[in-house]
Amino acid sequence: MKAMLSMALVLGVCGFVVAADKVDPVGTWKCDYEIGSQKLTATLTIKMDGDKLAGTMSWPDQKDEKLKDVKLKESTLTFSAVRKFMGNEFPLDFTLTIEGDKFKGKSAAEFGGQKQEFDIEGKRDKKDK
Repeated sequence: MKAMLSMALVLGVCGFVVAADKVDPVGTWKCDYEIGSQKLTATLTIKMDGDKLAGTMSWPDQKDEKLKDVKLKESTLTFSAVRKFMGNEFPLDFTLTIEGDKFKGKSAAEFGGQKQEFDIEGKRDKKDK
């Protein structure tokens, strides 16, 4: 009987720890990245749309671009967005690793027939907590 009670207690505590470690990407994130020597910013908004993740990305000159294929696997968030700049469209693929209220990751785009990657970091707005 003691063994069963001990096992139930251990499993209960383990289940609580796993649930507490679950990553929540929902919120508004301020993003910083650098292309060449130019420092740039964007705002990423992730929300729940029914049982799926959805969202938008905004830059200073382009607002509320809908995200495509938003997926969360463990702590990795992936999605695509289209950056419109100087009459051109650049499809961007993002892979971000979330840790609490911060993320680090990469974005990739094709420029002039060559795929280029750049680092991106972000922090969740405190008002979303």
